[in-house]
Amino acid sequence: MSRFDRYLLSQLTVTFGFFALILIAVYWVNRAVRLFDRLISDGQTAWVFLEFTALTLPNVILLVLPIAAFVAATYVTNRLISESEIVIVQASGWSAFRMSRAAVVFGIGVFLLMSLLAHYLVPLSRTEMSNRQIEIDADVTAGLFREGTFIHPSRGITFFVGELSERGEMLNVFLVDDRAPDTETTYQADKAILIGGEGTTKLIMFDGTTQTLRDEGQRLSRVEFSELSYDLSALAEENAGQNGTGTRALREFPTLALLRADPADLAWAGATPQMFMAEAQARFAHPLLALAFSVIAVSTLFLGSFSRFGVSRQILGAVILVIALQMLFNTADKFARTGEAHWIILYAPVLLGLGISAGMLFLAGRPGIFRRFAGAAS
Repeated sequence: MSRFDRYLLSQLTVTFGFFALILIAVYWVNRAVRLFDRLISDGQTAWVFLEFTALTLPNVILLVLPIAAFVAATYVTNRLISESEIVIVQASGWSAFRMSRAAVVFGIGVFLLMSLLAHYLVPLSRTEMSNRQIEIDADVTAGLFREGTFIHPSRGITFFVGELSERGEMLNVFLVDDRAPDTETTYQADKAILIGGEGTTKLIMFDGTTQTLRDEGQRLSRVEFSELSYDLSALAEENAGQNGTGTRALREFPTLALLRADPADLAWAGATPQMFMAEAQARFAHPLLALAFSVIAVSTLFLGSFSRFGVSRQILGAVILVIALQMLFNTADKFARTGEAHWIILYAPVLLGLGISAGMLFLAGRPGIFRRFAGAAS
């Protein structure tokens, strides 16, 4: 690479790192706020919140890198044009294609980084997050230690604790079990404790009453007790079943497993071979968008490099083009999962973007075409 290529590549890399950090921070904070509301409201600790936010980071990075690459390429190219550095390079005889070499190398670098994320880090983090979510959902006791709040650890179950003592006892306990279709049981106790062991968790209530209402005949029965055991293990199993421990999301599978589409994996995910292939190909096509976006930014702005009116219209055009390509890719991603060979449509936005960029670089190297058009119009 020439000295100018190395200079331009260093500018693109530094600017890309700056904008990537900003976009990642903004997007990550937005995700973290939603996670905070959900996890803390479920009674989880701050450590669990930090663990989940860290596991979302690879996916956040994967989503924002193409936009960061586009913004960096646009910013650097606009600065080079405004400071007449591009004009000097053009005067030395370099064509628009030659000047875009550093942008292509930069785009390939971002593509490799995104490929690492898409094929390895994101599936790994999603798998770990899914496993941790299953553990949290199964541990219904985690959300019981919240005083003064009605909680619903499982469907048909309502639990309330008036106060938590210094010894870890729950005071003024109220529990409603409405899971049976024709029976509703209400438990009230002055005190309760949790006891676990051998894979079971039990709620031991002291000095209380049970009231059972049966729909048949609207009969209400009331029993007083000094000590009563309530098994919470069934709630853990029910929670685990409701949150899909028997299934696995497509994005959790390694890319090689998606390409093989083993029948056991298909049954585990509840998906078709077409969906497996589309997910695998999307992991190859999505990183290529970063390359297309980088070249689009440079080639579009080169069209205005010979104009004294600046490149504001070219910047707007590049933004519109990138948005259109991203929307086209999202549509292609959905369509690719509907047929056996439809996955090839995933590469259409990338090829279209690179083709448009090549056309604009061709026109940028021939500014006389625009002058002839302007003369003909006048």
